[in-house]
Amino acid sequence: MHELTVTEEILRIVKEYAGETRVTDIYLVIGELTSFIDDSIQFYFDLLSPDTAAAGARLHFHRIPTRFRCRQCSGEFAPSDHRWHCPTCGAIGGEVIAGKEFYVESIEVV
Repeated sequence: MHELTVTEEILRIVKEYAGETRVTDIYLVIGELTSFIDDSIQFYFDLLSPDTAAAGARLHFHRIPTRFRCRQCSGEFAPSDHRWHCPTCGAIGGEVIAGKEFYVESIEVV
């Protein structure tokens, strides 16, 4: 259900930057750790956008993979198969350096 709030925010941003100009494409960047589901955002967008300048616009989703920086050795790594161990030193987890992103990257208008 949090996709509803996120989609409302997307439309607010689009209106702020595009005004009443017709929007054809919206490019979103979403990190893997956000738990946002593309199809749910698309569903709510289709539901909320018909009476806006973004009616009929296409959503483009760019997913950012999760990356960590090890707190022990400072190595950077992507977790694999749900294993969050540093491949260099074996420490568990680390600082998240990618994967929590969520933003409107760009908007195309006509």
